[in-house]
Amino acid sequence: MIRRNTDRARRLRREANYPERLAWQALRTLRKEGVAVRRQVPIEGLTVDFAVRSKRLVIEIDGSIHDREDIKREDAERDRRLTAAGWRVVRIPAEIALSTNHLLATVRKEVGLPVD
Repeated sequence: MIRRNTDRARRLRREANYPERLAWQALRTLRKEGVAVRRQVPIEGLTVDFAVRSKRLVIEIDGSIHDREDIKREDAERDRRLTAAGWRVVRIPAEIALSTNHLLATVRKEVGLPVD
């Protein structure tokens, strides 16, 4: 199971969509502020877009497909599983992720860093 999750995470890293790639470029800059963000992280049998393990924070970048009712139900179930395991989940619309300043301000606030 662990091997399958790791393989899936690696594949998702290679196949990241544009908002996720842009978000990753921005989120990695938080390392110099002491916040290690990882991408496509296996947690609780799921693969999340980004995670800050030290803060138990999951960051999901949601494109327009997440507006569909079936996907909303799946997202709610994922969030419930992650929350039950002690993680906080922040869902950021892809349009916001495309604005790196907004994305970074949101994540800085969530991890307790000063917001510019």
